[in-house]
Amino acid sequence: MALSSAPLGDHRYALTATWTGNAGTGTSGYRDYRRDVTLEVEGKPELLASADKPFRGDPSRWNPEDMLLASLSQCHLLSYLHACVTAGVVVVSYRDAASGLMRENGAGGGAFVEVMLRPEVVVADASMIEAAERAHAQAHDWCFIANSMNFPVRHEATVTAPGSA
Repeated sequence: MALSSAPLGDHRYALTATWTGNAGTGTSGYRDYRRDVTLEVEGKPELLASADKPFRGDPSRWNPEDMLLASLSQCHLLSYLHACVTAGVVVVSYRDAASGLMRENGAGGGAFVEVMLRPEVVVADASMIEAAERAHAQAHDWCFIANSMNFPVRHEATVTAPGSA
């Protein structure tokens, strides 16, 4: 069965981001407020967020850069699992050591310039390895988040099976 390239429908997402970093004087000065944010999606646990540490954020909280990398990694993972199912590949474990490079532009802004996903996949049988390796390309094509980026999202995957070298 061929997949149609016609739009199937719109999907809307909503969240509430609440700044919780007012230290008493609001944004009276660059060092006078915390970058703390609470992110809420109805029916889900709150996510405590902040800026990254170099931008005066709380390193114990998720930052936008972490969440972008997590979104890309998780989207590839979920797309990959679907691609494997359609290819008859049984995945028994998957772990990704993702990394990204964000470059500041010197004018107060910046952008991610690349993300590298490094999935380590174990499949049920060595006969599935080749199809499992090919499934990464399909997952990349299907990943909604990667398709929304204006920088390369690459992957260097390893696929093994019990008893394979």
